[in-house]
Amino acid sequence: MLSSITPLGERGRASRWPVTVAAYLTGSAAGGLALGTLLGLLGALLPLEQRVAAAAATALLAVFAAAAVAVETGRLPQLPTWRRQVDEDWLHRYRGWVYGVGYGAQLGVGVVTIVTSPVLHTALALAVLGGEPLAGAAVGLVFGTVRALPVLALRGVTTPQRLARAHRGLERRAPAARTAAAATSAVVSLAAAAQVAALVTG
Repeated sequence: MLSSITPLGERGRASRWPVTVAAYLTGSAAGGLALGTLLGLLGALLPLEQRVAAAAATALLAVFAAAAVAVETGRLPQLPTWRRQVDEDWLHRYRGWVYGVGYGAQLGVGVVTIVTSPVLHTALALAVLGGEPLAGAAVGLVFGTVRALPVLALRGVTTPQRLARAHRGLERRAPAARTAAAATSAVVSLAAAAQVAALVTG
């Protein structure tokens, strides 16, 4: 779907790429913000002010993040996910800003389309463990925004040849993206483990 939102594709649909991309970025940020806020509300119901509960929840976060590292590095298989994708018919049915917002919102929420990385689960856990809507909203906003940013790499795709090169470039960058996801998850896991140790011994 990402490869459909290019200057080349938008020109063929009589849409303006900057408008569609702005809508896509906004929709993704809003989707992440909404989900993060809901998860923060859920986290507010947990007794995280109690040391034992906070230690247990943080330990689970450490385990989730460690599992994400194992998946991203190929030591564990990909987690089960459903195969739903965004509706490509929208490209020809609606204006650019409409499907931009729609696609972005679905991808920003993360859980309504195919999950390609376990980093999503770590982000969801972080939003809950923030223990309040504002903290969850911050996590969701960052997730939704970062997930949408790769579309900006397609700004130079104005010909079929450049589209093919862009596809090859995305494939080449996939291992680096997995490495970055694994590194991020490792940092979260270590930080959570350190927090558990502090809660237990403090």
